[in-house]
Amino acid sequence: MRILVIGAGALGGYFGARLLAAGRDVTFLVRPARAEALSKNGLVVKSRAGDLKLASPRTVTSDRLEGHYDLILLSCKAYDLEDAIQSFAPAVGDNTVIIPFLNGLRHIDVLNARFGKERVFGAQCAISAALSPNGEILHLVDLHTLSFGEQDGKRSPRRDEIVEALTGANFDAEVSDNIMQSMWEKWVFIATAAGTTCLMRASIGDIVAAGASGLIMNFLDECGKIAAAAGYAPRAPYLERTRPLLTAPGSPLMASMLRDIEKGSRTESDHVLGDLLARARAGETPILLNAAYAHVKSYEARRERESSK
Repeated sequence: MRILVIGAGALGGYFGARLLAAGRDVTFLVRPARAEALSKNGLVVKSRAGDLKLASPRTVTSDRLEGHYDLILLSCKAYDLEDAIQSFAPAVGDNTVIIPFLNGLRHIDVLNARFGKERVFGAQCAISAALSPNGEILHLVDLHTLSFGEQDGKRSPRRDEIVEALTGANFDAEVSDNIMQSMWEKWVFIATAAGTTCLMRASIGDIVAAGASGLIMNFLDECGKIAAAAGYAPRAPYLERTRPLLTAPGSPLMASMLRDIEKGSRTESDHVLGDLLARARAGETPILLNAAYAHVKSYEARRERESSK
């Protein structure tokens, strides 16, 4: 199976490196500068699950992409999705499957419209990883799980082939018969964490210390109602696991969106908060979600105004 990994950053680089080390046929679609760095320094992973240094992994730039691939692993920032699609579109054939790692659901709609639902799997990954200043991939905690499945939950020979390709590579590959439910639940959690920590400019533990854990639960309830209206009400076991994570005293949990704000970087607010808000029932405006989205968009407007001076 020919596997094309889009980018060689923290997520795509990590899973792609594990697959390459396990003997899979992996190519990384990267920009020229990253291709040069990988050729010179190799692809390096630092992890308690086992360090890797893969000399000169196979790379390709978008202008040199040839032939179709069986599997495309897509990891990028939500606001880079359109550019990413343009870069890998020539690699998509009749039997290609795309597994995207992005949060939310907008990317699924975009990929379905461009390539057809039959070529797009639902997926989510649970991993904490970062790219160091010198280009090494730092796996920060033991968790490294990739869950995926066809959007309609069917079990097909094609899915079985992908399961075989992704297992045995020193990360947890989990096939799901209900991946869209899982993606909605993760979206509810991420939107709640991002919305509350950005709105309050504080970690979960700080918000709890301020006596505002009720605000977090109200935010979770707003997001959960939107999911329920779409036919994906968060399941009871999920909520039982989630509530303690969002109300733990002293928790350092802080959404990456808030870290982006504190660094003065661009955010994924449209993808995580705005798209969820847009899916609320007609005539309903979730108060907290609306406020959080307006808060982050105001930051982005100020950032753009000040950068244009």
